[in-house]
Amino acid sequence: MNRFREMEVFLAVAQAGSLAAAARAVGLSTATVMRTLATLEARLNATLLLRGARGTDLSPAGMLFAASCRQILEGVEQAERSATGQHARPAGQLTLSAPLLMSHQVFTPVVLDYLAAYPEVSIATETREDLPRLVEDGIDVALVVGHLPDSSGFAVAVGAVAPIVCAAPAYLQQWGRPLSPDDLAAHQTIATSSTGHVVEWRFRGEHGVRLIRPAPRLNCTTQQAAIRAAIAGLGLVRCMSHEVHHELQTGLLVPVLSDFALPSLPAHLIYREGRRAAARTRTFIDFSAPLLRAHPALQQA
Repeated sequence: MNRFREMEVFLAVAQAGSLAAAARAVGLSTATVMRTLATLEARLNATLLLRGARGTDLSPAGMLFAASCRQILEGVEQAERSATGQHARPAGQLTLSAPLLMSHQVFTPVVLDYLAAYPEVSIATETREDLPRLVEDGIDVALVVGHLPDSSGFAVAVGAVAPIVCAAPAYLQQWGRPLSPDDLAAHQTIATSSTGHVVEWRFRGEHGVRLIRPAPRLNCTTQQAAIRAAIAGLGLVRCMSHEVHHELQTGLLVPVLSDFALPSLPAHLIYREGRRAAARTRTFIDFSAPLLRAHPALQQA
């Protein structure tokens, strides 16, 4: 088996997480996949996969090798498209990621419009709150919120979102509107946190960031559940503005303590390879960036 095919087999195992699933994906027997991996590890003198009862995981060396294999195989695919004149016509699969509620409120309509405009492209989406590793995670374009490290690749600014505290009008009618963070002690709050973690809400104070630790009436594992509880009138919730854009627009929720909000956080589309990116990636950036900038959920600086 040549080295190109070995990389394809290894990458299939890395993505599938099991030898049997990878074998089905590449049309080989499980025994052949195992022999291929053994030959590859012997030639490289490195352990690429950690095998366990629940499947396979990448070793540190395997993670680096998988990223390199993905780049090489994508480069070969791009070269073949270029040789056949396909480089100018967007086609193939595009993998996108965005935070869950950003996807619901903002991103999905843009994705659907892009698919309508480029019928030869298919899209796979995933939701994640952390900053993705584009190469290692196999993501072409990610919509991310927050300040970017220098290693995040190419980035296009599309706006900003702000931290916000809000509640249902019925709750505010019953409990009153808090006028300062100190008033939160007399209010019911809804929080999102992992078990055992102290809830902390941050506000702009006279001498910098002010930390408030409310005692939540309800503690949820997801922001979506906390927002739904706030809509039902249970109490105040702290979230990001894009996460409740629809609810604010329709009056289901009302913002409070706006004078004490921390500065907004930037939102970016990040991608890899710049001008060398595949046509589907470049066209998605060019298509989606203006639409995102025009979306009312994303503030403009």
